[in-house]
Amino acid sequence: MTTESSDSQHRVLVVGGGAGGLELATRLARGPGRRGRLGVTLVDANLTHVWKPLFHEVAAGTLDSQADALPYLAQASRYGFRFHYGRMCGLDRGRKRIRLASVAGDDGAELVPERELAYDTLVLAVGSVSNNFGTPGAAEHCMYLDSIREAQRFQQSMVRAFLRAQAQQGPLSDSQLSVAIVGGGATGVELAAELRNAARRAVSYGLDRIDPERDLKLTLIEAADRVLPALSERLSEKTERELTNLGVRVVTAKKVVEVTREGVALDGGEFVPAEFRVWSAGIKAPDWLAELDGLETNRANQLVVNASLQTSRDGNVFALGDCAACPRESGLLVPPRAQAASQQAGFLAEALDRRARGVGLGEFAYEDYGSLISLSDDNAVGRLMGNLFGSLMIEGFMARMAYAMLYKKHLMALHGFSRVVTTTLLQALTRHTRPRLKLH
Repeated sequence: MTTESSDSQHRVLVVGGGAGGLELATRLARGPGRRGRLGVTLVDANLTHVWKPLFHEVAAGTLDSQADALPYLAQASRYGFRFHYGRMCGLDRGRKRIRLASVAGDDGAELVPERELAYDTLVLAVGSVSNNFGTPGAAEHCMYLDSIREAQRFQQSMVRAFLRAQAQQGPLSDSQLSVAIVGGGATGVELAAELRNAARRAVSYGLDRIDPERDLKLTLIEAADRVLPALSERLSEKTERELTNLGVRVVTAKKVVEVTREGVALDGGEFVPAEFRVWSAGIKAPDWLAELDGLETNRANQLVVNASLQTSRDGNVFALGDCAACPRESGLLVPPRAQAASQQAGFLAEALDRRARGVGLGEFAYEDYGSLISLSDDNAVGRLMGNLFGSLMIEGFMARMAYAMLYKKHLMALHGFSRVVTTTLLQALTRHTRPRLKLH
């Protein structure tokens, strides 16, 4: 049951309900919060949570975000923390308070007023957004997948484009049903593959005037000399072969110099016509973090933290996940991955409990368990790492199962083992009664 924090409780305020933030709030509430040591509050600008690595499936329509979303209020009620709906817009470190902007409804009327929330410990887990590097036209003419709302808007745009193509009498124009995806990282690769799969399903649902292989033209553009440049060359080569087999045109070693309503211009003079332009190249933390009451940020707007995830200029303010510039022993930063945010949430859940009891925080140590890239319902590629596997490259159905287990691990952090097992069995029983493509 949700309760107000008493005066004796140490108030932990978590801003951002993504993979790391929601896991942290849940872990704290289930542990020290239940024992009365901590009062936990979560803040997010959305009312529901969808795991961000699945946004490409929402955009393609192969995941119904309304059916699979987790309401924050329900999670808060179940595990005993408070939830506030709103977007953080200010910080007063001296008074230990944050400010939340007012929230307007669809009709423009104020739904929730501007307000302040107090804290003893503040944890910022606001994730990252795409970085278009100031490319001319990118902000105006590209779609992004930084939020669930943006993924939903892209999906609805694609549905309208499919319906228009199905109903028209004449042939498709050169740019019609063409998608240019800028950025050959995990998001871009997975979106390209998922869109091809979505087009094939659309035809099976009756949109039979569309040829899913010929009419949906997919181009993936990467400035580096290979897709997935942050991963191994072998994994990149395997992924590019799979994309080519799916009919995706892969363009590497080309930078986007301008984006227009008609398509994407590349250095060297090539122009890629595209009805839809998606930007997934590069990430940065939200710009407003650089203006938070003197907290130190780097060039990517990430908050500079120490090995305990405390910000460099205020020991009462922590950061985790993509918005944190966390050092590693190698001198590099912890990579912006969901597994890193989850590991940091687990670390902070124990560290903040110790802090409330006057014990040292300890230091976070990142463990890289590999990377997995989804290419379809039954196919994925990746590399598993760790004491059990060493360094093992996997593909196909086995890799797809490993990819699915990453999501199940996230759900277990939120709901516990038995609840996730029960839900998984029920979903398996009802799988064939639910549409496998969202066409509305």
